[in-house]
Amino acid sequence: MNEKDFAELAAGAALHALSPDDERLFRRVLAEHPEWESIVEADAATAVQLAAPFTAEVPRPDIRAALLAQIATTPQNGGDDLPPADTRVDTDTDAVGHSESRSDDATALRPPRRWSRAIFALAACLAVLVGVGAGAVALNDYLNRPASVVALQQIEAADDASQASVTLDDGTTATAHWSPSLGSAVLVADGLAAPADGMTYELWFVRGETPVSAGVFDVDDGDATAVLSGDMHEGDVIAVTVEQAGGSPSGLPTSDPVIVIPTA
Repeated sequence: MNEKDFAELAAGAALHALSPDDERLFRRVLAEHPEWESIVEADAATAVQLAAPFTAEVPRPDIRAALLAQIATTPQNGGDDLPPADTRVDTDTDAVGHSESRSDDATALRPPRRWSRAIFALAACLAVLVGVGAGAVALNDYLNRPASVVALQQIEAADDASQASVTLDDGTTATAHWSPSLGSAVLVADGLAAPADGMTYELWFVRGETPVSAGVFDVDDGDATAVLSGDMHEGDVIAVTVEQAGGSPSGLPTSDPVIVIPTA
């Protein structure tokens, strides 16, 4: 048996698709050719990948349909490219010149098992497409991160990253993250009640006695991660007030702050 025909057996073995006779032949030939163990290991690894669960969305229907159609039309007996029956036994000679006779192995008359290798390869392609789909979803999620999340990650990676937290009387926790070198700050709140209808939360840099608006933000089921717009100055106080929708029309706070976090 040559290496190519053994690869057909190895594919079937990896998929647990061999008949008892083929399984015995596979084990015997592998024992005679330990140098082909790498084929078995590679197919086994691919079979594990095929069996692994995927949580990502499936490939586009047209790609999946094309692959399945090719599987359905793959010749199950090797197709027209098989050598004539009277030549298959004589050519069943391995790389070291060992030849098996009809009496040694009746299964040598069987056509090469190219069907198993073809289906194995097509199934592996389908698995790769699903994996690529998972990677594409992950990449898309990464590239489309909210600006507040990107800013928070940049702050956390800065050498001068700092943070401070406060807990309100109702149990709400608010943490300010900032980096003076980046001039950036992010507020993360947990348990923050949504403002009344027609109202919103507005962020402020309080610089000495001067409040500087840093944008408004929404609350999602008590959680909020908001990047403060504008440049932070070292020593600024980060504050939050409740203002009318869209923010204070005067550019100055119209209510007492509900959150105050000093950064110095």
